[in-house]
Amino acid sequence: MSNHDSDKPVETLWAGDWLTMKRQGRWEYVSRARGIRAAVILAVVDGDVLLVDQYRAPLQRRCLELPAGLVGDQDAGETALASAARELEEETGYRAAQVESLGEFFSSPGMASEGFTLVRATGLTRVSEGGGVEDEDIRVHRVPLSGIADYVAARRAEGMAMDVKLLLLLGAGILAEKP
Repeated sequence: MSNHDSDKPVETLWAGDWLTMKRQGRWEYVSRARGIRAAVILAVVDGDVLLVDQYRAPLQRRCLELPAGLVGDQDAGETALASAARELEEETGYRAAQVESLGEFFSSPGMASEGFTLVRATGLTRVSEGGGVEDEDIRVHRVPLSGIADYVAARRAEGMAMDVKLLLLLGAGILAEKP
C-alpha cells in the first residue's frame, strides 16, 4: 500500500518573489515561483572546465559551482538552451557556438521540486571577463579536468561550499578506492 499522498491537494503555505513553500498531505517542499526552472552548463575549453564561485545566502559562504542560471526569470518564453548560452556568457565571459541538452535532473528531490536542464556548451570563445551582471560577485575559475579533484579539495579546505553538481566532474575519482 502506498502512502505518498499524491491524491491530496497541493496547498501554498507561503509565496515570495522567487520561491514558494508548499504542502501536499504530510509532505512540505519548496518550488520556484512562476514555473521558473534552471539551466546548468558544462563548458570545457582545451581540457579545462569552467567553474564559478559566488556567495550563497542559505550557506552563509561562497560556493564552487558549474555556471548556471534561471530559465524564464527575464523572459517567460526563454528556452533552457537560450538561457544557458546567455548565463554562460554573463557569468564566465565565454560565448558558446553550440549548446545541447544532456537531460533534466533534480538535485534535492526530497525537499525541492526544482529541476535543472544540464547543458553542454562547445565552440567556446572568450568575449569578456564574465563575473555576472549588476551586483553579482561571481568569480570565474578555469580548472584542468585532470586536476579537478585536487582543486575541489583545496577549495573545500579553504572553507568554500561545494555544489552537488560538481560530482559530475568528480564521478569516477570519488568511487576509486584509495590506498
